[in-house]
Amino acid sequence: MSHSPIHRLSAAERRTGMSLAAIFGLRMLGLFLILPVFALYAREIPGGDNLTLVGLALGAYGLTQACLQIAWGSASDRWGRKPVIVIGLLLFAAGSFVAALAPDMYWMIAGRVLQGAGAISAAVTALAADLTREEQRTKVMAMIGSSIGLVFAASMVAAPLLFHWIGMSGIFWLTGLLAFGAIFVLLKIVPAAPPPVLGALVPLSAVLKEPQLMRLNFGVFVLHLTQMALWVLVPTALLEAGGLPAALHWKVYLPAVLLSFVVMVPAVIAAEKKGRMKAVFVGAVALLIVVLAGFYFASGSLALLFLWITLFFVAFNILEATQPSLISRIAPPQAKGKALGLYNTLQAVGLFVGGAAGGALAHRFGGQAVFLFCGIATVIWLMLVCGLNPPPPRRTLVPTPAPAAAS
Repeated sequence: MSHSPIHRLSAAERRTGMSLAAIFGLRMLGLFLILPVFALYAREIPGGDNLTLVGLALGAYGLTQACLQIAWGSASDRWGRKPVIVIGLLLFAAGSFVAALAPDMYWMIAGRVLQGAGAISAAVTALAADLTREEQRTKVMAMIGSSIGLVFAASMVAAPLLFHWIGMSGIFWLTGLLAFGAIFVLLKIVPAAPPPVLGALVPLSAVLKEPQLMRLNFGVFVLHLTQMALWVLVPTALLEAGGLPAALHWKVYLPAVLLSFVVMVPAVIAAEKKGRMKAVFVGAVALLIVVLAGFYFASGSLALLFLWITLFFVAFNILEATQPSLISRIAPPQAKGKALGLYNTLQAVGLFVGGAAGGALAHRFGGQAVFLFCGIATVIWLMLVCGLNPPPPRRTLVPTPAPAAAS
């Protein structure tokens, strides 16, 4: 096996991946950390007995994320990645503090809206693409994308403990303060970003109509729709199949996520180093279909549930790594942030639709309808990605480490 530097991450690329994964994970922390405990807390404040307001508070974060991803991504194309990320983190912190001080559900909703306004995902992934060679980009995107699975599992473990120790207000104060830590990491540890790419402004319509990007955008919508729809059912399934109360679900999630990394890492290496990006990508979508079929026919065994949850995270983490890497290769350089903004918008829309549709289908037709719905959507996705033609990565020199100054 070759040990050429071209096949290894440089020190600057490793620093980029680890630091941006931490920043990206913080954004997802705002979504995941409150999920296990928010409904309990809501009962303690005025308006918390209104389930419509509780649902709005939970969903407001994703809604403003969806509305602002393209705007912030486009802004990062014109004015630079780091300034946009700093502004987004400041908005996230401000929203966290408003939520921490909220006297009722209406102020809580306002805080969640402001949290979501810090829609930095597109700018973060575009910065990762700027700072990495194409042949190493999927590895760095894997580090960033894997932060979603880790934060999700960690949230299931930490949220009940934090709620017991510091309460929901304390959780919001903590996430706000962590945003300032993320700004420090961005300015002092993340390598200096290159200047914005000059060129003719690429209209959003051109990004929307590009056939290869359309396949990937549909894919991220289906992936996160499936994620949210499944987790309408999975907690109840764990309780019924294994007698596991919510406080112990981390005993399934955490090992499942960690085991998924054991499979995901070789797959990502094969995708990049051996030029098998499409094969790995299509295989992960096919694996997701197998997982949905497994859930559909599951007999209620805890062991089987653990198997399907683990395989879900394998497919999820591979797709979270490969899709943004492909977006960054296909999009015009001067519209990279805009393309990733559209991608992250559809990710947020998928989360919203998955939660809403999953709950409605489960309530009206039962859990089997949810698995069938997600399975049909994923089969359509598989047919679309069979026509994907990813560009080969351009071989580049190993970059010399850049100073970590702000740009």
